[in-house]
Amino acid sequence: MLRTLKVLLTLIAGIALGLATTWATVIHPNGSGGVADGPWRTSLAAGSSEGGPYLRAYVAVHALLALSRAETIYYNASEDSEGHALDGHCSYRIEGRDPPARWWSITAYGADDFLIPNPVDRYSVSMNSVARHADGSFAVTLSKAQAEANWIPVAAGRFDLMIRLYNPEASVAADPTHPALPTIMKVACE
Repeated sequence: MLRTLKVLLTLIAGIALGLATTWATVIHPNGSGGVADGPWRTSLAAGSSEGGPYLRAYVAVHALLALSRAETIYYNASEDSEGHALDGHCSYRIEGRDPPARWWSITAYGADDFLIPNPVDRYSVSMNSVARHADGSFAVTLSKAQAEANWIPVAAGRFDLMIRLYNPEASVAADPTHPALPTIMKVACE
C-alpha cells in the first residue's frame, strides 16, 4: 500500500512538473532566447532549423507558421515603449517610418492570440494602407474608440502587437536588434 502511494505521488509530481515546464516555456515564456529593439522582441531562431522543440511548440501555439529570417522577421510587443503592458482600456500611438523591408504590417492580437473582433473588420495597417505625414513618417492609433486614419481597434484587456518585416534588408536579417522600429506610446486610459 505504501509503495503504491509513493508511485502515485511520484506520477502526480512528474505530471505537475511537466505541465509547469510546458506553461513556462511554451504558453507563457519569459522571453529568453530572443532579442529586443525597444518594445519589440524577436527570436533569432523562429522559422529556422535551429529552433528547438520548445520554440517550435511556441510558434505552433502562438504564431501558427513562421518563415525563415531571410524571408520575414516577426517582432512582438506586449508592452509600450515605457515598459507598461498593453491594455485595451488605454489608447496608444505608434509612430515611426517605414522599417527596412520590402513590405511590412502591424497587427493587433487579443490575449487568445487571435485577431480582435471589431465592427469595422480592421485588424492592421501595412506599408500600402498607412497614411503618411508629409515627411514620410506615420502615426497609428490603437484604441477602442474610433479614430480617424490609421486606426486599429482594440478591446478591453491585454493585447499584443506584431510587426512583420517581409524580405528585410540583409543588415536587419544579420542583426535584428538595430532597425528603426516604431515607438508605442500610451496616450490615455479610461
